[in-house]
Amino acid sequence: MKIAVTYESGNVFQHFGHCPQFKFYTVEDGNIVKEEIISTNGSGHGALAGFLRLNGATTLICGGIGGGARQALAQLGITLFPGVTGNADESVKALLKGALNFNPNFVCNHHGHDHDHGHDCGSHKCGEDKHGCGGNH
Repeated sequence: MKIAVTYESGNVFQHFGHCPQFKFYTVEDGNIVKEEIISTNGSGHGALAGFLRLNGATTLICGGIGGGARQALAQLGITLFPGVTGNADESVKALLKGALNFNPNFVCNHHGHDHDHGHDCGSHKCGEDKHGCGGNH
């Protein structure tokens, strides 16, 4: 199993589509045997699911994530654990123990990136800067 975590400064990064890097954990027999941090080079929402798959991820731990990204991950067979906060390493250890605190229904809905998929941009107009989202990426 290979677990990916949205990663910044040791913690779970809170906005999947803006994630600067992922930390990957290779797990064998319930133990972490390898860790590596890989930069996304600014891939963006649509490309990040493919980026995870290309790097062998089977599981993703993250903070906020939108509906379009959820669908892309599901289509690639990547198991999702959203709504996680705190230390990345501790989150993976908790997952392996079956004790990860996550919110399966957590959806990031304040961004306007997946306009082609029926997303209505929440309560702001496309391109308008709200809550760190410029709307045009």
